[in-house]
Amino acid sequence: MYREGLLVVVSGPSGAGKGTLLNLLKDSGDNNIRFSVSATTRAPRVGEVDGVNYFFKTKEEFMLMIENDELFEWVEYCDNFYGTPKKYIEDTIKGGYDCLLEIEVEGAAKVMKAYPECVSVFILPPSFEELRRRIEKRGTEDVEVVNKRLERAKKEIAYASNYDYIIVNDNLKDAVEGLRSIIKAEKLKLKRNRDVLCQFEHN
Repeated sequence: MYREGLLVVVSGPSGAGKGTLLNLLKDSGDNNIRFSVSATTRAPRVGEVDGVNYFFKTKEEFMLMIENDELFEWVEYCDNFYGTPKKYIEDTIKGGYDCLLEIEVEGAAKVMKAYPECVSVFILPPSFEELRRRIEKRGTEDVEVVNKRLERAKKEIAYASNYDYIIVNDNLKDAVEGLRSIIKAEKLKLKRNRDVLCQFEHN
């Protein structure tokens, strides 16, 4: 029986392990999962493929997407534009695939408002101390940058109560299983299965 896919919006502070978690879920053999592909005006980096890593657009093309209401949300960052195209997500969902969208909290709020049927998940570290340890462990940033990331994390975590689900990423395997369980449970909700009930009501 055909079932429309889910849009799963995933947010969390830097260091929570969002990217690793999502990649593990995708690589776990679930062929029903697709990642949302963002549009950007920045130049492709070595090895990046248009339509896979990003939809690479000129500034004029991006402005036209905004004018034509083709984006759930968009932002300007470091002189480049980034946005979430509606068509890719809608086509993915209508194709029966679950679309995972990793996005920061401000953008997520816009997506949730535009597409209230979505499922929202916030990824948390087990503690703020662990978050600091993870960021410092990278060893790629000085103390000032680390502190800025932590201040940003505090502001982002304040948005967590707006999400449907919270996953504490203490054990990566458990966190992946938690996200998989959320997707399974959402597909069993009554509101997504009313058509199944209708078949019985008319007999």
